[in-house]
Amino acid sequence: MCPVNQLLKNLGYDVVRTIGEGAFSKVKMATSEKYQRDVAIKVLDRRRTPEMYSTKFLPRELEILRTVKHPNIIAPYEFIDVSNGLHFIVMELCFTDLLTIIQDEGRLTDTKAKCLFQQIVSAVNYLHQHHIVHRDLKCENILLTKDDKVKITDFNLGKLLNSTDLCTTYCGSMAYASPEVLQGNPYDPKKSDIWSIGVILFVMVSGTFPFDDHNITALPKLQEKGAAFPKDLTLNENCKSLVKTLLHYCPHHRPDIGAVVEHSWLKGSLNQPE
Repeated sequence: MCPVNQLLKNLGYDVVRTIGEGAFSKVKMATSEKYQRDVAIKVLDRRRTPEMYSTKFLPRELEILRTVKHPNIIAPYEFIDVSNGLHFIVMELCFTDLLTIIQDEGRLTDTKAKCLFQQIVSAVNYLHQHHIVHRDLKCENILLTKDDKVKITDFNLGKLLNSTDLCTTYCGSMAYASPEVLQGNPYDPKKSDIWSIGVILFVMVSGTFPFDDHNITALPKLQEKGAAFPKDLTLNENCKSLVKTLLHYCPHHRPDIGAVVEHSWLKGSLNQPE
């Protein structure tokens, strides 16, 4: 048994398998004696991460996860700090993620896309109201339970903002990054989050990405031309209007999350925090 798994076992968690791996962390599925259920455990090792991550980004992630409480944001059960630089975040276990669903099943129906996107918007609305930005919103970070409850995860690039903070750190995944982030300009991180959920919605309803991200230097030009839906795609006009608004090239012309909540395609049944 590997040392980390043995350590977790000593803490009451029997590791079943590794279910995810990022640049600086692993996520393990484990059975918990304490919680009498399967859980996900994010394993972070400060000894193997760049200094900037361990001193800047990791503390932010831990602070955000300790602060937020919303039904569509992943809920941590426990934070465990081990003296040798290991950190364990014990979280609820989800069934799959949005990208996997779309890869397996293709584009979502209007009804299912609306149901899931309402939950995403509800969570982002909560975050922005509490002056928190995610900065890495993407389909892989939208987890789903077996009954299609959305759980946004992975806050390692998240940030608590002062009122009008502009950011300069390149954040996120290229396919979901806004034009201003890609061009290295100071950016409003809330408007950048809006762009990212626009890409997510496009992927949900079309089954494809709005822009070819293989060439980073060409990508901003493609973004400036605007997203083009597949010609054979039949799509609700209100939904199409929302996507185009979210993916407006100029951040000043993108709506804030409060306006997204009020959009005609979504109006009506957003989840509220408990």
